[in-house]
Amino acid sequence: MKRSEINQIIREAEALLAENGFVLPPFLNWTPEEWAEKGAECAEIRDNQLGWDVTDFGCGDFDRVGLTAVTLRNGNQKHPEKYPKPYAEKYLVARENQHTPMHFHTCKMEDIINRGGGILVMKLYCADENDGLDEKRDVEIVCDGVRRVLPAGAVIELKKGESVTYTQRLYHEFWAKEGCGSVLIGEVSMCNDDDTDNHFLTAPGRFPAIEEDEKPYRLLCNEYPGR
Repeated sequence: MKRSEINQIIREAEALLAENGFVLPPFLNWTPEEWAEKGAECAEIRDNQLGWDVTDFGCGDFDRVGLTAVTLRNGNQKHPEKYPKPYAEKYLVARENQHTPMHFHTCKMEDIINRGGGILVMKLYCADENDGLDEKRDVEIVCDGVRRVLPAGAVIELKKGESVTYTQRLYHEFWAKEGCGSVLIGEVSMCNDDDTDNHFLTAPGRFPAIEEDEKPYRLLCNEYPGR
């Protein structure tokens, strides 16, 4: 991805958050120059990958396969003795027909909430014993406290304010419905580890290679000095 593209994506995400009344914590507005002056006092931000995350999942086509995320708070699955916080919170932005590839989490349970914008669409499967798609087993989910049992591969939609709980080893793929605009998604979960806890069915990579065609507007969560 080009840095200019990432910069514009972050600006658009900031605008969508502001339109829906969400104010970000100060560290998410720090410039690269401000980050260069930060020391050990910001270790939790660096170590737990708080901040901006723009990815095309290694596919090279962000408009078709991609996601914008901003992590506000997070614990640490690898070092719970240092960072005992057992929860995380994110905002995600999905564009129309922009897919987050099919994946599950081994440890993390999460609630996905439509916080504003369009309609969020998702397809669901259980994982089988070989970490593939179980195309026969029913999917059991909870939507805003209501238990639902759906056939494998079911597609559901979340309108503003609605949510679903993803349990461990539940495959999910999601996107914003065509014609309804981008979706601002809230994620409330157990602590997040993008290095070890994500199992993608097919996705070449987690973080994009970046072509530096202009200065960064915001650093991504894997780019902080001192990491």
